[in-house]
Amino acid sequence: MCLAIPGRIKSIENQYDGLVRMAKVQFGGIVKEASLEMVPQAKEGDYVLVHVGVAISVVDEAEAQKTFQYLAEIGELDDLVDSSQIDRY
Repeated sequence: MCLAIPGRIKSIENQYDGLVRMAKVQFGGIVKEASLEMVPQAKEGDYVLVHVGVAISVVDEAEAQKTFQYLAEIGELDDLVDSSQIDRY
C-alpha cells in the first residue's frame, strides 16, 4: 500500500541552482527532505502530505493530527514516532 504521511515544514530552500524548492519536513520525531514542486504555495509552518519524498498537498493541522491518530491506531507510527509523542507533534 502507498501512503502519504503528514509533516510540518520546518524550513525551505532552493536547491540545484535555484531550480527546485526543497523543504525540511518534520514527521513526529524525525526530519526529512521533501520536494515542494507540486505545492508551490506551501510555506514554512504548513502541514503537507509527503509521498516518496514529494509533498503532494497542503493540509491543515487538524487533518494532519487526525492522520497521525489513524496511523497510531493501526500501529504504523513506529518508524516515525512513538504514539506518546502524537500530542506533542
